[in-house]
Amino acid sequence: EVEVVESGGEVVPVGGSLRLTCIASGLPNDEYAMAWFRQAPGKEREGVACLAWKDGQTYYTGPVKGRFTVSIGNGKNTLILQMNSLKPEDTGMDYCAAGYRLGRIGCTSNLDSPGTDLGYWGRGTQVTVST
Repeated sequence: EVEVVESGGEVVPVGGSLRLTCIASGLPNDEYAMAWFRQAPGKEREGVACLAWKDGQTYYTGPVKGRFTVSIGNGKNTLILQMNSLKPEDTGMDYCAAGYRLGRIGCTSNLDSPGTDLGYWGRGTQVTVST
């Protein structure tokens, strides 16, 4: 059984930093891309960052470019999201997801329209940026 678990969300002040961790256990093989999404209160879920399968290229949506970094953590199928210079609009529930064989096209399309090709989702971790 596949399980995706996010952790690390908490309340941080504007301008602060936070590190989120995602662990996806039980994936059938190593051919999965992993990505982060955020859902702000009252809004639809939106893409944040994606780490592609095979070549490990990273992709970000506009609002987080230059501030967030996604990387592979220690351990199998572990994804890290380092968030710096946090803004109030970064507040929301952050979700991690895994998608089979997503490369450049898969990552960018799913960041634009979350969910189409992402078979496994976690339950989220809450990030609150306080003013």
